[in-house]
Amino acid sequence: MNTRKLNTDYQQALAQDRFGHGIAAYLSDASEVLPHDVSERLRVARSQAVSKRKLVPAMRTASAVVANGASASLTMGDENFSWWERIASALPLIALLIGLAGINLVQNERRASEVAEVDSALLLDDLPPSAYTDPGFVQFLKANREFSQ
Repeated sequence: MNTRKLNTDYQQALAQDRFGHGIAAYLSDASEVLPHDVSERLRVARSQAVSKRKLVPAMRTASAVVANGASASLTMGDENFSWWERIASALPLIALLIGLAGINLVQNERRASEVAEVDSALLLDDLPPSAYTDPGFVQFLKANREFSQ
């Protein structure tokens, strides 16, 4: 249900309450000039009408997001969660952190192997020292590695 419909429903209920209060005030003022039996019937009818009126639910905001199976839902914060449900709601965050740590480890291993490859090529080849300072040297090594595989 969208908020515009909730707001419209709330405004309608508020208008009905104002109308009812206006009629009740008018009846209370006019009841002083009515005979006793008529005023008693009106009092009983008024109390019955008040008891049957719809209560307007207060607008509340969601205070938490809870995992329900394969989906997430908003809750109003009134529920008491068990420890297992709290742990289950934190599992996606934990899985994300573990995945990011794994990606970081893999990237560090790739960088280390590239640096080791360049170092070993520098130590084993009979290249002139000017080749080591050439910016295209790493690209040359990568091209040779791809060609040899």
